[in-house]
Amino acid sequence: QVQLVESGGGLVQPGGSLRLSCAASGFTLDYNAIGWFRQAPGKEREGVSCISSSDGSTYYADSVKGRFTISRDNAKNTVYLQMNSLKPEDTAVYYCATWWSGTSCHDGDYGYWGQGTQVTVSS
Repeated sequence: QVQLVESGGGLVQPGGSLRLSCAASGFTLDYNAIGWFRQAPGKEREGVSCISSSDGSTYYADSVKGRFTISRDNAKNTVYLQMNSLKPEDTAVYYCATWWSGTSCHDGDYGYWGQGTQVTVSS
């Protein structure tokens, strides 16, 4: 069975850093499209960063470009989101997601989701 288990969320101060992890089971992560999404209260879920299944190219939302980095450890079948220079507007529930193929970072193109982990950036 496909399963995604997230960890690493928490409370950090503005300017701080946090690394989210998403451990995958039931499939080989490096063969799939992978994405990190977030949803803040009252807002739509948005794509933060994704990895294409075709060539492994990465996408970053403009709001996080230069601050966030997506990566994966194939040996651990885990994908990470390193978040630096965090801002209050980064506060959201962060989800990892995957699908068998894809090049987009739109939530409608992903079929398997983790449970979400809360990230709160506040002083």
